[in-house]
Amino acid sequence: MSADTAFESQSTQVPTISFEFFPPKDLEGEQKLWQAIDELQEFNPDFVSMTYGAGGGTKDRTVRIASEFIAKTGVPVIGHLTCVGSTRDELVDVLEQYKSEGFHGVLALRGDPVGGPTAPWVTTPGGFDYADQLVELAAEIGGFSIGVAAFPDVHPASDGNFAQDINVLLRKEDLGATFAITQFVFDSGRYEALRNALDARGSKLSIYPGIMPVTSYPQIVKMLELSGGYMPKATRLRFARYQNDPESLKQLGIDVAVQICEDVFALGAEGLHFYTLNTSGPTGEIIKQLSMLAK
Repeated sequence: MSADTAFESQSTQVPTISFEFFPPKDLEGEQKLWQAIDELQEFNPDFVSMTYGAGGGTKDRTVRIASEFIAKTGVPVIGHLTCVGSTRDELVDVLEQYKSEGFHGVLALRGDPVGGPTAPWVTTPGGFDYADQLVELAAEIGGFSIGVAAFPDVHPASDGNFAQDINVLLRKEDLGATFAITQFVFDSGRYEALRNALDARGSKLSIYPGIMPVTSYPQIVKMLELSGGYMPKATRLRFARYQNDPESLKQLGIDVAVQICEDVFALGAEGLHFYTLNTSGPTGEIIKQLSMLAK
């Protein structure tokens, strides 16, 4: 696979499978991460993405763990890249380090302000304010597959302007992006609307829906609030019913995710990107139940 193409599974009849991991804060967390990685390897992921903290706060751990992962598995790694707290020169250094360590690509994201998603954006002198500038920089340096974020529920900064989000995605594609990973999807109809809007404009972007296995009701409510994400009221009420019953809530989270995966695949999704939260259990159970992956 060349660096300027989106990912393709070994069979055109099944979606790509990919996972997001984040660098843990301590040795115990790192041990758990490697356990999750080992257990998820049975699903032969097409790629994984590796995050780093605001302003590159965990960049060194990201690079180290990703490098070890590449050496151990050979699976392509997509490194996150954000505007937060970095100058252009520092971002060039990150990209050069990613390249030297064998990263397959980058996921170009504006990133959340240091104070959180709802805090005012603060420009870093000599830095960037928008993800399309990161796309342009990564394309200029070259040698990467370039991915971006997509928002079926509308970007939190768009004030509900879905058409503006489509225009932004198309600009990123024009600058060199070949794929997009969505915020977590809980309404397949919104994924369909996003895909249809891009198709109508002639986009060739692969749009991988983000799948979040729900294991905690307070956690998912907080994530939705911070990201501006949407969950249908009926689904939210189902999760609320089991908020004090961890096992039942976990099983419901698996069941809901399986249905979403089946729905988006029926709508033509090229791949499924799982937000693992550095655990393997729920994600593995979801994948095992997917009909499109049945042997």
